[in-house]
Amino acid sequence: MRFGAIRRGIPDISQRMLTLTLRNLERDGLVARHDYPELPPRVEYELTDRGKSMLKPLAGFTDWIRDTWQEIEASRAEFDAAERRAER
Repeated sequence: MRFGAIRRGIPDISQRMLTLTLRNLERDGLVARHDYPELPPRVEYELTDRGKSMLKPLAGFTDWIRDTWQEIEASRAEFDAAERRAER
């Protein structure tokens, strides 16, 4: 994927934060960066085999988040309400 496409897919991320994140993923061997000497310059990123190996565990995690999100939100609301009561 091109940098711009990745950025559009992640709302509210700054260009700097995305650049740093992609650089760290590349350093960890999870993402490969490909430069194309064109005008304008083009850079694309792809998951490496190691990066692809994370997809199944991440799918399990995102399934868990989807299944428990309402409970997590309720816990946050309870915690925040207790904090507000304690501040009084």
